[in-house]
Amino acid sequence: MCRLFGLSAAPRRVQATFWLLEAPDSLAQQSRREPDGTGLGIFSADGEPEVDKRPLAAYEDRAFAEEAKHCRSVTFVAHIRYASTGALEQRNTHPFQQHGRLFAHNGVIGDLPALDAELGDHRGLVAGETDSERFFALITKHIDANGGAVEAGIAAAARWVADSLPVYALNLVLTTPSELWALRYPDTHELHVLQRAAGGQHGDRYLDHASSAGRIRTRSGQLAKAPAVVVASERMDEDPGWQEMRAGELLHVGRDLSVTRRIVLEHPPRRPLSLADLDAHAAASQA
Repeated sequence: MCRLFGLSAAPRRVQATFWLLEAPDSLAQQSRREPDGTGLGIFSADGEPEVDKRPLAAYEDRAFAEEAKHCRSVTFVAHIRYASTGALEQRNTHPFQQHGRLFAHNGVIGDLPALDAELGDHRGLVAGETDSERFFALITKHIDANGGAVEAGIAAAARWVADSLPVYALNLVLTTPSELWALRYPDTHELHVLQRAAGGQHGDRYLDHASSAGRIRTRSGQLAKAPAVVVASERMDEDPGWQEMRAGELLHVGRDLSVTRRIVLEHPPRRPLSLADLDAHAAASQA
């Protein structure tokens, strides 16, 4: 299953260090299928998106994922890809960039020709082959149609996909220079959120989060003295404040770190996909 991670320290720019694949875990998990790509997205001080990503086909470029990445931003998005659609190429690796926003997705959407038709002129935003980048372009189309309102755009795009296309999952994280959104839909994959006080549950600890699979790890000394909101595919430490997002729930972290959560999809997909419906490669990416 792809791994999603998002963090906001708004309105502060904080320094964080990421490892997208840890060598010790990799040696201990030789029987586990290796990731197909890793990526990290941040924003510069002037709001420009910066993406560092690479496919990891055939065990290549492991050092890229294992080495520490030191970066500074208000918002962060990280992704570990297990490919369901699209070749193992950089253009198919998350996160994707459109109109100054960054996006990563975990799931599978079917009937891509129908999705392409719905995109219209926005199909030109898609550089790769994935369902994920197409879904992002549909979100961008609906953001444009709603006068730049990101939340309305995500909700409208997700509703259209849920009503019109075969869907396995639409979990996503979308970031701008100062805000973060996350959607869990339906209940296929978990997505968790932590509203972390300065210093964490003990009040004096820097942030040090690692997934149980050892795939994404991040540290930030500055978050010993500043609050943050974290979204992840799994609980990443023992803090009791982690909450599982509800199916159909859209979370927004504002410029002042305020958090709003609301259900935007109240019914399951009209054409739900199961693992048995997916080809072997796509099924393996979601297991």
